[in-house]
Amino acid sequence: MNIPNKGLKKERLEKARAKKPTGDRARRNKQLVVSEGNLEERLKFETLLADISARFVNLPADQIDREIENAQRLVCEFLGLDLSALWQQSVEPSRSFILTHLYRSVEGPPPPERMDAHEFFPWNLQQVMAGKVIAISSLEELPAEASRDREVLCYYGIKTTLNIPLSAGGEPPLGVVSFNTMLAERAWPDKIVKRLQLVAQVFANALARKRADQALQESEARLSLAAAVAGAGLWILNVDTGDLWGTEQTRELFGLAPGGEITFQSFLNVIYPEDRERVRLTVKEAMQFCEDKRLDYRIMLPDGTVRWISSRGRPHFETLWGTNCLMGVSIDITERKLMEEQLKERLREIEDLKERLERENIFLQEEVKSFVDHTEIVGQSQSLKRVLAQAEQVARTDSTVMLLGETGTGKELLARATHRMSARKNRPLFTVNCASLPPTLIESELFGREKGAYTGALSRMIGRFETAHESTLFLDEIGELPLELQSKLLRVLEEGQFERLGSSKTVQVNIRLIVASNRDLDQDVKEGKFRKDLYYRLSVFPIHIPPLRERPEDIPLLVWAFVRQFAKKLGKRVDTIPRKSLEIMQQYQWPGNVRELKNFIERAMIQSSGRTLVIHFPSLGPPKLTETPTLADMERRHILDVLEKNGWRITGRGGAAEILGLKRTTLQFKMKKLGIKRPTT
Repeated sequence: MNIPNKGLKKERLEKARAKKPTGDRARRNKQLVVSEGNLEERLKFETLLADISARFVNLPADQIDREIENAQRLVCEFLGLDLSALWQQSVEPSRSFILTHLYRSVEGPPPPERMDAHEFFPWNLQQVMAGKVIAISSLEELPAEASRDREVLCYYGIKTTLNIPLSAGGEPPLGVVSFNTMLAERAWPDKIVKRLQLVAQVFANALARKRADQALQESEARLSLAAAVAGAGLWILNVDTGDLWGTEQTRELFGLAPGGEITFQSFLNVIYPEDRERVRLTVKEAMQFCEDKRLDYRIMLPDGTVRWISSRGRPHFETLWGTNCLMGVSIDITERKLMEEQLKERLREIEDLKERLERENIFLQEEVKSFVDHTEIVGQSQSLKRVLAQAEQVARTDSTVMLLGETGTGKELLARATHRMSARKNRPLFTVNCASLPPTLIESELFGREKGAYTGALSRMIGRFETAHESTLFLDEIGELPLELQSKLLRVLEEGQFERLGSSKTVQVNIRLIVASNRDLDQDVKEGKFRKDLYYRLSVFPIHIPPLRERPEDIPLLVWAFVRQFAKKLGKRVDTIPRKSLEIMQQYQWPGNVRELKNFIERAMIQSSGRTLVIHFPSLGPPKLTETPTLADMERRHILDVLEKNGWRITGRGGAAEILGLKRTTLQFKMKKLGIKRPTT
C-alpha cells in the first residue's frame, strides 16, 4: 500500500501546477488542454452519433424520414451549422435526385415543391455521383463550370457547403446529404468531415433499409395480385391421348363435374357449336407450328347460359409425361365482351349523330349567310351607318385597321364584324388585350418563346402571331404596348417576320391586324410614349367609333336589344317601356357608353317585377346614374381583400399569389398597376 506516497506526489503536483509554467512546459500544458478539449468534443459527438444510430435500430420504415430530419437538426445544432439538405434518387426512369429532407435554422427563400439536383446543382451532383466528398469553405472556391451551383447557393444565402454521397453496401450513391452555413463562412477540417461522413453512413443505411422494405412490400403486393389472378383456370391437354387435366377453377369455369375425367372431346362439347371448329384448328396449328396461341370463344353452360372465354396455350414437347402437351390458362371475359358490344353500339350511334350534325351544320351555314354581317351591332344612326360602311369597305382588303373610340363603344364588336366580312372569316379571330398582360409576359404571349428562354420557361410556347397565321389578330389597347416591343411589332407589319423569345430562327407569318385604343395615340407620339413610325403604319385605315351621346337615336334600339337579351338570361318578360324613361335615357350623357347602358338595363330588369320595365332615376335634374364599378376597380378590391386577410403575405403556401391563382411576378405587376401598396403601419 503506497497511499502516503501517492498523497505526497499529488501535493507536489499541485504545487508544481501553482507555479507559472514557462517555455516548453507551457506549450506542453497548452497542447494538453487542447487535446483534452478535442477529446471531450469527440466524446460528445460519438455519444450523439451513438444516440442517432440507436434511434434507427428496428425503426419502422414509415418513421425513418422523420428520424432523419430530427438527426439533421441535432447534428446542425451540435456543430453550429445553419442548414442540412438530403437528396434521394427517385425510382422514376429519369433517376432524378429530388430534395426530400430539409432542416434550416435561418429563414430564406422557400424551395420549389419539386427540387431536382440535376437542375439546381449540376456540378455538385456530378462530383458526388463519382463518389467524391465536396467541401466548399467559400463560394469563390467553386470552379467556372459550377456557375449554376454558385447562382443557386447565392440565391438561398448559403456561404459554405459540404456534400457527402450516400452509399450503402458498395452500391452507387442513392442520394447525397449536405451541411451548410448561411450566417458566415467556415472551414471543413478533416476531423469534421469524417464525423459527418459517419452521420451520412447512418442515413444511407437507413434509406437503403427503407427502400428494401418498400421493394419487399411491392413484391408482396404483386404476389397478392398474382394469387388473385390465379382464379383463372389452368389446364394441360395431352395431344397424343386427348386427355385433359384442369384445376378446380377450370372445371367451375366450363361447368364440368368435379372429380370426373375430362377429355378434349368432352371439352369441345361445352363449346358453342359455331366456335368448335375454330378451337380445334387453333389447337392443331399451335402444335404443328410450335407457337403460342390465343383465342376468344363462347361456351354454353348446362343451364343454357352463354359465356365468353379467353384461352392462351403454349406447346411443350416430350414433357415429364413423355408426351406432347399444350399447357394454358383460361379466363372468363364475358363482361369485357358485353362492354365491347355496348361500345360498338355507342360508336354506331355517334357516327349517326355525326352525320346528322354535319347535315345540320351545312344547313346552319346557309342560314347564317343570309343574315346581316354585323347582327351584334345595333343602331340606325347615320354616324353608326358610316362606321359600318367603312368597316365593310376595308374588310375586303388585308390592310391594317385602327379602331378609335371611348371605352365601352364596341370596338371589339366592330373588329369581329370586320373579320366576318373578310376573306379570312373561315378562320377564328384571335384577340389579345395588351393592357391585361404584364410587360414581362406580353412578348412571349405575342411572339412565343423557346424552352429555357428565361427562368421559369420550362416549355416551348407558340405566340399569338404564329397561331393567327392566315387569320386575323385583334390587339386591343395597343397604346399599352411597351416601347421595346413596338419595334418588333413594326417589323411583323412590314416584313411578316419575327423571332421567338430565346431563338434566332426567323418565323414567317401572314396575318391581318386590327388594333384598337381609347387613348389619344397622337398625343402619346408627341410625348414619346408611342413610336411615330408604328403609329403611321397602324393608322392606314382609322375608324372613329362615335360615343353613345352622339347618337341618341340608337338608344331605344339598344335598350330593346338588351331587354330581349336579359329576358332569356333572367327568365323575365318585358312588353313595354315607358316613353318618358326612353326620353330621359336619350338625354343622359352615358360616359361609359354602350357598356354602361347595358349594365343599367340589366339592373332595371332585375328590379322590375311586371311586364313593364321600371326604371328608377334620381328625382332632381337629368339622370345621373351611379357609375358601375370598372373591372379594374373590382380586381383591385378583390386583391386588397385577400392581402388584408392573410396579413399582406404574397408568396409561400397560403400566400396571396397562391389564393388568387397567380404567379408572384404577375401579382406584383397587378399591384403596381392598380396602385396597391402595403400600409406603413
